[in-house]
Amino acid sequence: MAFSQYFNSGPAASGNGLSGCAMGSEILTSAANPLLKSVRRAIARGRLTEDGYLVAEGFHLLEEAVRSGRPIQAVLAGESVREAVRSRLGGNPVRNITVRSAVLAGISSTETSQGVIALVRPPEWTLEQVLGGDTLAIVLDGVQEPGNAGAIVRSAEAFGATGIVFLKGAVNPFNPKCVRASAGSIFRLPCVYGIEEWKLLAAIRECGVDVLAAMPGDGVDIGSADFRRRAALVIGSESRGIGERLRQAAVRVRIPTSGVESLNAAVAAGILLYEARRQRARMP
Repeated sequence: MAFSQYFNSGPAASGNGLSGCAMGSEILTSAANPLLKSVRRAIARGRLTEDGYLVAEGFHLLEEAVRSGRPIQAVLAGESVREAVRSRLGGNPVRNITVRSAVLAGISSTETSQGVIALVRPPEWTLEQVLGGDTLAIVLDGVQEPGNAGAIVRSAEAFGATGIVFLKGAVNPFNPKCVRASAGSIFRLPCVYGIEEWKLLAAIRECGVDVLAAMPGDGVDIGSADFRRRAALVIGSESRGIGERLRQAAVRVRIPTSGVESLNAAVAAGILLYEARRQRARMP
C-alpha cells in the first residue's frame, strides 16, 4: 500500500481514526489506522514496513536521520512533543503526523516511549561496496540478538569499517531494536543482509580479502594477528559460533581472557575493530 493510500480525505476518514487532513496537521486517533497497523507489523516482525521504511524511535534517531540526509516518509509525534519534533526537523518538508499519545505508546517497542517515531528510507548498498576499497568489513554469522548487532554496527562506524554483512540467519539490521542500538550508524555504514555464505565467500575470493574469525580459546593471539591487510572480520553467535565453511576459510583469532571462556559478540567485535584501527594507524 502506497503512503498516500493510508489516508482518506472525505467522510470515510473518520473510519481510519484520522482527523484534519492538511499537510502536517493529520491527527491519528485510532490504533486501527492502516499506517499505524503497518508500523506495528514492522516492529513485531523486526523488519522494514511494507513500503520499505525502517522504524526509528526517539528524538536521537530522528536527528541522526536528518543529519545523515536520509529521506523521511513521515514522523509520528505524540501530542505533547509535536512542536519539539517540528524544531528537530529544521524546516525539512516532512509529513508530521500527530498521534494520540496513548495510541502511539501502544505501538512503541520501547518501555518508555519518547513519543516520536520516524519512518526513514534506509540506504541501499551492494556486497561489492562493503568489501571495496581498503576493506575492513564485519561479517555477522548467526548473531540474532538485535541489541548486540546494533552495537556492532555502531562500533564498526566508530573504528572506520568499510561496512557490515549480515549473513542469512542473522538478525535483520532494520529491526527497531538494532536500529536504536546502532544510534544512527545504520543510516551511514554500508550494510547488506540476508547474504548466503557461499556468495560471501565467492565475493571475498574475487576481491582478494583475508578472512579473520574470532574464536574463543583458539587461533592467533589478537596482538600477533595482521589486521593491516584488506580483511573481513567474522563474528559468530554466542550459542553456535561460526559456520564450518567460514572457519575453514579464515585465520582464527583469539582474544585472551581471564576467568571467562568467551565474550559477548558486541564486545568481541569492538576489540577486534579497535586492534585493526590501531594497526592501520601505524602503517606508513
